[in-house]
Amino acid sequence: MRHPCLLILAVYIAFINATELTFELPDNEKQCFYEDLEQGVKFDIDFQVIAGGNYDVDCFVSDPVNSMLYQERKKQYDSFSHTTTMKGVYKVCFSNEFSTFSHKTVYLDFRTGEDARLLPDMNGATALTQMESACLSIHEILKVVSDSQTWYRLREAQDRLRAEDLNERVHIWSIGEAIILFVVCIGQVLMLKSFFNDKKASVATST
Repeated sequence: MRHPCLLILAVYIAFINATELTFELPDNEKQCFYEDLEQGVKFDIDFQVIAGGNYDVDCFVSDPVNSMLYQERKKQYDSFSHTTTMKGVYKVCFSNEFSTFSHKTVYLDFRTGEDARLLPDMNGATALTQMESACLSIHEILKVVSDSQTWYRLREAQDRLRAEDLNERVHIWSIGEAIILFVVCIGQVLMLKSFFNDKKASVATST
């Protein structure tokens, strides 16, 4: 009973082409990704800045004739969906040119293709069997699980990077405090020493 469900899910996943990556975007730089798509193909883009500066980035999406399909500036995260009207290479660009010293870490999820039906006769007049209903239920649950795992991975990466940055700042601050304390101690010792030297000099002159 379980093997047909797994086979149907595997056939469904084959209809979806997805690219998921995390990349570094240095300051004053721009990075683009290209995808060759047929006409009438739907694609979805999700992105999120997980580290760097104010967690914002410029994003641009253009078609094969360089017409702007999506253009947003200083976004922390966003989603975009579009169905192609022509065949060609579509471009997705991320820009950090407005930042002069902070580089960014960006997560990108690029998906192409429509959600195909799990079963050829899903929209037919006949009711779904118990096995077909179970397959649909498993598929919906797996989608929720996949989205939740992606969200938790992004939050974990973002929190880890923030913790590492905070730890580095605390470390630098601790070193600075130690240096200041050392300088103050040396200054106090020299000041006390100068008091005794002045007293000895005054006693010597009086005798």
